[in-house]
Amino acid sequence: MHLANYLGYLHQSESDLAEAFRKVGEAHAQEVDVYHITHTLAKQCETHAEKLKPFADRYGEEKPEEPEQLYHELFDQTRSGSLGLLRDMQDLYLMASACDISWTMIGQAAQGLRDRELLEVVNSCENETANQMKWIRTRMKEAAPQTLIVAS
Repeated sequence: MHLANYLGYLHQSESDLAEAFRKVGEAHAQEVDVYHITHTLAKQCETHAEKLKPFADRYGEEKPEEPEQLYHELFDQTRSGSLGLLRDMQDLYLMASACDISWTMIGQAAQGLRDRELLEVVNSCENETANQMKWIRTRMKEAAPQTLIVAS
């Protein structure tokens, strides 16, 4: 059963996304909304990772390297300024997308296994991840015109 691989992938991806949200929030603390919301979303990701633990105990958990590689590739360091914020938000979106599709795959497995508990966790966390992505996209749309058109 390869579910253990995806559980490990998602567990690490959620933990890395939490750290990435915090890094972006700290790097762009002058943007008060970014600072506060990224810290709230980081806690949400940590909760997602915690909710996976009982299922990792039940089905096993492998530790694939891809989530760590993605995190270090995107968040070795954050950028500064308005263009930096836009690029950091785009990187957050990529990481959140990896979590989102992993929730989908695990949800499909939960249906196949008829594991109602796992399916409930998937549905809850998948919805929160979708909301995280909506916030990131909205924040990028808000910043893009000023950042990309107006001369610095």
